[in-house]
Amino acid sequence: MIAFLRGTVADLEEGSVVIDVGGVGYEVLVPGQLIDELSGVGQELKLYTYMQVREDAVTLFGFLTRDDLRMYRMLIGVSGVGPKAGLSILSCLGADELRFAILADDAKKIAKTPGIGAKTAQKIILELKDKLDVEEAFEKTFAAQQAAPEGAVSVGGGAMQDAVEALTALGYGSTEALKAVRQVKPTEDMDAEAILREALKRMAF
Repeated sequence: MIAFLRGTVADLEEGSVVIDVGGVGYEVLVPGQLIDELSGVGQELKLYTYMQVREDAVTLFGFLTRDDLRMYRMLIGVSGVGPKAGLSILSCLGADELRFAILADDAKKIAKTPGIGAKTAQKIILELKDKLDVEEAFEKTFAAQQAAPEGAVSVGGGAMQDAVEALTALGYGSTEALKAVRQVKPTEDMDAEAILREALKRMAF
């Protein structure tokens, strides 16, 4: 089992990267957004990997973060979602957007992925929703968006969840509401009303 690879980018193609690790080139299938983030051949790169072993092939799938890999493992654990389909979903949405789409019961957004139909999208939501929670989703998003210093304020999901529910009551879509609220950087003294006001400001632009 290969847990991760660290090396130099030797070649880039659509949907894959070749990493030179000590003179050995490993071809790794990766989400589309990852290719866009790379500066090019010669860049140092670390990828967390999932290895698919079949009778006729061994395939590596790579991700920039452990969280991306975790979401990928959850996806391919859903009946009917194979390794390549899981990669396609993460290429289309990304881990954060997928997480919030699942929590918001937004099957249409998931079904926008080429090759993923409405039934499969619904199955993904049904099987994964109970494995996710809003508070954890916000925490992971904030952690990814800002390298918080030690001792940074941690805000519980209760106020944020209340703000999301208030936005949906105002007629906004669940996914849209979740996105707006997660963009707010709450302080310790912010309640649901304050978070709601800040989220509405962002949605006005």
